[in-house]
Amino acid sequence: MSVSGQSGKSTKASVGNNQSAARKEISRITQNIIEKSKPFRSDYLRRMAGQEEHKPARATLGCGNLAHGMAACSENEKKLLAAEHAPNLAIVNSYNDMLSAHQPYQSYPELIRKTAIRAGATAQVAGGVPAMCDGVTQGQSGMELSLFSRDLIAMATAVSLSHNMFDGVLCLGVCDKIVPGLLVGALSFGHLPTVFLPAGPMTTGQSNSDKAKVRQAYAEGKVGRAELLASESHSYHGPGTCTFYGTANSNQMLMEIMGLHLPGSSFVPPYTNLREALTIAAVDNLVSQLNGNSQAIPLAKIVSEKTIVNGIAGLLSTGGSTNHAIHLVAIARAAGIKIDWQDMAELSEVVPLLCRIYPNGSADINHFHAAGGMGFLMRELSDAGLLHQDVFTILGEGLESYFKEPELTQNTSADIYRDKTDVSLSQFNVRWKNVSRESLDDTVLRPANHSFSEQGGLKLLTGNLGRSVIKVSAVAQQHQVVEAPAAVFHSQEDFEKSFKNGELNKDFVAVIRFQGPKTNGMPELHKLTPLLGVQQDKGYQVAIVTDGRMSGASGKVPAAIHMIPEASDGGAISKIVDGDVIRLDAQKGELNILVDQSEFEQRERVSIDNLDSDFGVGRELFGAFRERVVSAELGASVF
Repeated sequence: MSVSGQSGKSTKASVGNNQSAARKEISRITQNIIEKSKPFRSDYLRRMAGQEEHKPARATLGCGNLAHGMAACSENEKKLLAAEHAPNLAIVNSYNDMLSAHQPYQSYPELIRKTAIRAGATAQVAGGVPAMCDGVTQGQSGMELSLFSRDLIAMATAVSLSHNMFDGVLCLGVCDKIVPGLLVGALSFGHLPTVFLPAGPMTTGQSNSDKAKVRQAYAEGKVGRAELLASESHSYHGPGTCTFYGTANSNQMLMEIMGLHLPGSSFVPPYTNLREALTIAAVDNLVSQLNGNSQAIPLAKIVSEKTIVNGIAGLLSTGGSTNHAIHLVAIARAAGIKIDWQDMAELSEVVPLLCRIYPNGSADINHFHAAGGMGFLMRELSDAGLLHQDVFTILGEGLESYFKEPELTQNTSADIYRDKTDVSLSQFNVRWKNVSRESLDDTVLRPANHSFSEQGGLKLLTGNLGRSVIKVSAVAQQHQVVEAPAAVFHSQEDFEKSFKNGELNKDFVAVIRFQGPKTNGMPELHKLTPLLGVQQDKGYQVAIVTDGRMSGASGKVPAAIHMIPEASDGGAISKIVDGDVIRLDAQKGELNILVDQSEFEQRERVSIDNLDSDFGVGRELFGAFRERVVSAELGASVF
C-alpha cells in the first residue's frame, strides 16, 4: 500500500495493518469464489479423475491405432512408444512466420524432440492452432474473427490432444487469444501435466511515447502515411512480442504468476542462449516428473480457485490488459471455477498498482524485466499477503521458487548437450538466483509499501446503462470523471468520418454500439484511441462507452468497455440518442445516463439489420458462434 511521505514506527504499523486487512479481504473473496464454484469445480475434478485412470493413454489404443500414431517416428522412438513406459510429450504449436511473436516457435519442436530423446522420452507435434494478430487486423474486417479465434484455438487444442498418445503437454503460444485458447483447450485434458513455453519479447525499439505522438500527428493530418509507417516499423522491428504491455505480455505475466512457466522465463528475448536454455530446462523438468523423479502435477491441480485469484492480483498490480476481464473468466469456467467482474473489482480495492509499463507509463516490458521483473513482483505481492502461497505450479507446491530469476552457467559436459547427429542442444545450463530486494528502477516497478496507487488498474462500472469495466491505470486523475453529451456511432468508421469533418470539437462521450460478441464478434476499437487523444489534448472532456473492446489500447482516455447487456442483446446502450448527457465516474465506479428514467425506459431500442459482419473474410463461418456466445462478463465464450 502507498505510504509515501510517512516514516518511522507509524509507517511500519500502517503498512502492517494494511497488509493484514488485505490478507483478510483476499481470503474472503477467495472463499466466496470457492463456495459459488463448488458444484462446477467438483464435477470438473471428477471428470479429470476419470481420465487420469487411463494413463498412459496410449496403452488403451489398439495396435492399428498405435501404429498410425508412430508410423513416421524413428526406430528408437517407435521402441519407446511401443514399450509404453517412456513419456510421450504433445507439442501444441501456434507457429507461423508472419507474426513476430510466434515466428521463434519454428525451431522449438526440433529442440524439444532432441531434449526429450536425450532424457529417454519422445515428443510429437500433436497439432497446430491458428494465431492471428490484432495488430495486423486493427480496423479491418478480420478483427471480427479475433475474439472467436480463442474458442477455435481451444477446440483445435482439444483435437490435437484427442489422439490419446500423450503423457504431458507443451503449449507454444504468446499473443492475445492464443494463450487463453490453448489453456481452455488443455483444461479439457487437465489430467495431464502441462507446461507453457514462452518465446519472449522483441528488443526495445522506438519509445512508446514517440510512437503515440506520431500516431496522433497522423490523425491530425500533420504527417503522412510514409512517416507513420516508418515510425511503426521502428516500434515493431524484429522477432518477439510487441514490447508494450498489452494482452500478449499480460498473457505471459499470467502464465508465470499462475505457475505454468518456469520462473523468470516470460520476458527473455528470443534467439538468445538463455531463451534456449530455459526451453530445454522446461522440457527436462517435465520429463523428469513423468519419469517419477518427482511428482508430476496435472494441469487441473495447478489451475485452482487460488491460482485464478493470484492471476487476477497479477493483472491488477501490473495494470494489465482489459481483455483478461473476459479471458480469465473463460479460463476459470473451463476449470469449473466461477468468477465475475465483481470479484475483480473487489480484489482491485486491495491490490495496489506496482508497475508503470506503457500504456500506463513510458517503459516497455524489457524495462520491467530489467527492473526486477516477475520475481520481484511476485515476492512483493506475496510478502504483502496478496498472493496465495498454497498453490501448485509446474515445479511442485508453493511459490517460493518464483521469487527468483534465471542466469546462464557454462555447460562443460559435451556428451550432455550433443545428440547422435552432433547437433548442439545448448552450451549452457540455467540456474536460478534470488531477485534483488530493491527495484532497479522504481519509476517502472515498485515494492508494495511504495505503490503507484493503492488500488489496481481495473474497475467495475455500474449504473442505469448496465455493467462495464474500465482500465484506470493510465487515466490521469482529472480525466477520471467525465460528464458530457453523447455522440452515438455504430462503427469506428462513422466516428472517424465525424472526426475528420470537424464535428467533434466539443465535450462528448462517444457511444460506439453494436460492437459486442453477439453482433460482430466484439472487435477491438484501437482506431479510436489517437483520435480521442487529439480531442482530449485540445482541452475537451471526452470518454468512450462501448459494448466492444479496447484492450491494450485503453490508455489516457477513459473508456467504459465490454458493456453488458450489449446493444444486440437489448441493452440500454441501444436506447441512447445524440445529446443525452452521460456521466462516467471512474472514481466511484458509476456510469449513468442523466435523462428522465421513465422517459428513457419508454424509448424504442435501435436495431441494425443487414450487418456487414455476416459475410466476408470468413465471417460467414462464424455465424453459429455469434448465435451461441454468452456475455462478456461470462467470458464471451461459445462453450
